[in-house]
Amino acid sequence: MERRAYLRSLGVAGSVGAVGAAGCLGTIRGSDGGERTVLDPPSESRGDPSHPTHGDDFPAFSVPDPLTGETVTAEEFEGKRSILMTFFFTTCPDGVCPALIQRLLQAQIDAADNGYGDEIAFLALTFDPNVDTADRLESYADDYGIDLDAGNWHFLRPENNETAMELVDEEFGMPIERVPVEEAEGNHSGHDGHEYTFTHFALILLGNEDGVVERAYPRATQVGTETILEDVETVVSG
Repeated sequence: MERRAYLRSLGVAGSVGAVGAAGCLGTIRGSDGGERTVLDPPSESRGDPSHPTHGDDFPAFSVPDPLTGETVTAEEFEGKRSILMTFFFTTCPDGVCPALIQRLLQAQIDAADNGYGDEIAFLALTFDPNVDTADRLESYADDYGIDLDAGNWHFLRPENNETAMELVDEEFGMPIERVPVEEAEGNHSGHDGHEYTFTHFALILLGNEDGVVERAYPRATQVGTETILEDVETVVSG
């Protein structure tokens, strides 16, 4: 299946933040996980995604958290914490990125309420670091009520947009395209005064503390928060 045909199968035609869209076409990376996972393989899958899937190694990354001054890596959580990760930009005009962040936030709240906040890390990687400065990310956290003091939430900010888009595409199998606002579906002209926006997919990844992907939610905005919370709790307690 060609990439364009795969995207059409997801209902994507270059729309901004297409709700529920999955990753891009590429080599098949998935496996049944075997004894490496707590969760069973998902009952349904779509196409031949290149984003990591159940039983894959969690992608390697090394990205600064501008709010803590740390460089965050996937390896630092191995043997210590599970990971719930998504990809976003703060000026996303159509509600997809806020929905992704809300799912991570609800998981952070659930972790605090149920005593497993030290067993999981919540990672939100911006692919628009040219706009998403440390100050902007801090304000964004305040707006959403994210608890940065809990020590389990990291905003990840690559050096620049090119680096960010390359990382997300090559390591996480999720292509992103910067497009002029006037060319975006829905024409969100002038949103936040910016001249461009992005086509992107609603991806959340859940990895266990052994550095293995338990779940990829490539249509995460169509997955109920309760489903994600149940998966997170199962993985953390497993």
